[in-house]
Amino acid sequence: MGKTAFVTGGTGFVGSHLVDELLRRDYHEVRCVVRTKRKWLAGLPITEVRGSLGDSKLIQEALEGVDYVYHVAGVTRGRTADVLKKGNVDATLFLLEAVKRVVPGVQKVVVTSSLAAVGRGDRAVVDETAELCPLTRYGHSKAEMEVALRREDESGLSLLEVLPVVVIRPPVVYGPRDRDMFAFFRTARTGVCPFVGRRDEQYFSLVNVHDLVRGMVDAAESAATAGQTYFIGSNEGVSWGQLLRATEGALGRRVTAVPIPRAFVGPLAAVVEGVGRIAGYYPPLNREKAREILHAAKICSCRRARRHFGYRSQITLEDGVRDTVAWYRSQGWLR
Repeated sequence: MGKTAFVTGGTGFVGSHLVDELLRRDYHEVRCVVRTKRKWLAGLPITEVRGSLGDSKLIQEALEGVDYVYHVAGVTRGRTADVLKKGNVDATLFLLEAVKRVVPGVQKVVVTSSLAAVGRGDRAVVDETAELCPLTRYGHSKAEMEVALRREDESGLSLLEVLPVVVIRPPVVYGPRDRDMFAFFRTARTGVCPFVGRRDEQYFSLVNVHDLVRGMVDAAESAATAGQTYFIGSNEGVSWGQLLRATEGALGRRVTAVPIPRAFVGPLAAVVEGVGRIAGYYPPLNREKAREILHAAKICSCRRARRHFGYRSQITLEDGVRDTVAWYRSQGWLR
């Protein structure tokens, strides 16, 4: 019999691409938590687990007999730390405790974290040994989640010691179905694109979602990864200039880069956040995001993933941006 996977967050951006990858690899069964609508999973041959991750009985039944667990669900933005803690820390511990009870012999559990957990880096390029100094509530929640996985219980063992857990830390992720980076492409479509600093001197790690999910499944299926943490990103850092040039090629138009002085980032974010508060939403650019833009580690090394299971990003920036823009246009998101 083939492999069976249980996926949380499968209706979202990264999770739906992960489901595509698992089906492409001929997994016998892919079980996905679906709260309301299938969204990007519509029409796919999945086993729908209708309900929420907080339903103990439902989740325990869904975990019966699974070989791999992929935990992608999480909360990326919230006005309070409690919202993020519940969505990223408590939910993860709840799921892993259920895995421990129901399928203690599971082959691998993949837990999705983020480069944001590192936060303020003390090196230009950080690796998995970097100290966790998060700068945002989201980063704090992911760092707290990672620490909780290593915390010993009354038996003197941590979840990482009793389950074959792999922690994946992606940097910025882009690709079809994404709404966060879409804001960048939508702005570039106007012909003007703001950025911080000098465009050919400001580098960051970026990963195409197809590379990310391939790396996640490779990490799960490798015998060398239990108990490890991995960055899954681009082989090298990408500059704003490179991203703008790739975007110009995909859009078929020139984009004028408008540099924003670093001193303006904080006040601008405060204004945008204030407007969002009045309008009743929490904008992507806010005071926390400003701290991340100005001070957080932005480039991560994938050397450990390359050494342990042969990971390398395969999609070039030009191809990835072109395919992403083409998808946005096919969906009517961009014209």
